[in-house]
Amino acid sequence: MNDIDQRHLELRQLRYFITVAEELHFGKAATRLHMTQPPLSQAIQAFESDLGTPLFVRSTRQISLTAAGKALLPEARKLLQQAHSLRQLVQRAAAGNQGHLSLAFVSIADYSILPPTLRTFRQTHADVSIELREATTDVQLEALEKGEIDAGFMIPPMPEKFQHLLDYQKILTEPLILAAPEHLFSLGQAVSIEQCKDQALILFPRKIAPALHDAILGFFHEAGLTPDIGQEAIQMQTIVGLVSAGMGIALVPQSVSNLQRPGVSYHAFNDKTPVVEIGFAWRKDNPSAVLTSFLQLLNQNLC
Repeated sequence: MNDIDQRHLELRQLRYFITVAEELHFGKAATRLHMTQPPLSQAIQAFESDLGTPLFVRSTRQISLTAAGKALLPEARKLLQQAHSLRQLVQRAAAGNQGHLSLAFVSIADYSILPPTLRTFRQTHADVSIELREATTDVQLEALEKGEIDAGFMIPPMPEKFQHLLDYQKILTEPLILAAPEHLFSLGQAVSIEQCKDQALILFPRKIAPALHDAILGFFHEAGLTPDIGQEAIQMQTIVGLVSAGMGIALVPQSVSNLQRPGVSYHAFNDKTPVVEIGFAWRKDNPSAVLTSFLQLLNQNLC
């Protein structure tokens, strides 16, 4: 008999023992177990032989537990419960309902897609532990290459060197808006890019977000303007904080208007405005069932 069969037999013996101990009657126990009495009696005798001690005191009228049987009963119940819990744990993990998921995200995602997605996922996957780290796209790509994270919300494009390794899915696009010191324009006023020409521009470094950097500068260049780049920052909250300090203006994705700072007002553009894309990337060879469940949720939200 192989090891797996032995484990099955041991659990079955425990279940037989517990039932007999609860009924204190072989006939009633056999009925509960949907079997006949002789095989049950033989199984209990074999179990006692394996343990090297009787578990029941038998008489013509009744049976009772020996001291060894009384000691075994609560432990046998624990073992069966643990075996049942182990099976549930494995099944939940295989279905992506239990386990671990490590996600990285650019700061823009924190004001748009990330909070509602995590909230919905937690409602249906409460036993999944989620590790979050804020990181720029270049840092995320390196972490994915090393297998340090499962997936990330990032700003494309994805460099060619990663395309054989990673899958990518567009999640959303949104227009850029103006974040400006509140004294520059009336609250709620739409503005043109021309009105921004004399203001210092706070911008993402190109090496961190080349697509966003180029879209912003391209917007100015199409209007025949060359912006005065006053500051560079890699975190959206830092950029908005610099605007709040009166250090300049910034072009930010529309969802960043959810980030309220004293002294900052947000304005739509009258002009045809560039858009910024946020996507989701993960390793093609990642077998995680939890990641598969998360991807399914993303796809449902995109439908």
